[in-house]
Amino acid sequence: MPHDPAPPTRHLRIHQDRGHVVLEFHGEIDILAALEITPALDAVTGGPAPQVVIDLRPADFFDCSGLRLLYRARRRVLARGGRLHLVCTQPLTLRVLRATGLARLLPPSASLDEAFSRAEATSGSL
Repeated sequence: MPHDPAPPTRHLRIHQDRGHVVLEFHGEIDILAALEITPALDAVTGGPAPQVVIDLRPADFFDCSGLRLLYRARRRVLARGGRLHLVCTQPLTLRVLRATGLARLLPPSASLDEAFSRAEATSGSL
């Protein structure tokens, strides 16, 4: 997958795993973190048929700015014919994902292995 993502930051680590680009969100994902993450997220989701996993397990806090990042990633990946998986185990974040309906559109997995084993991701319309 050719792309040139931004270097790791305080809130984001990027690596390859099984043909996917994995974006690990770290620490508090708030408006300042979102400003830091957006350029790398756009770089990763900007090519044809991106294969992306967003891993929220290292995130300590996740607010509406984080939700906007997930919706942005989903919209960009779907528009380019790619696949997006989400990994999340934090109870409060899972509750927010369910309350906003995002968990139906982007079902969270408990591990990378589970995310990679899903036959279908990013269901629904743009």
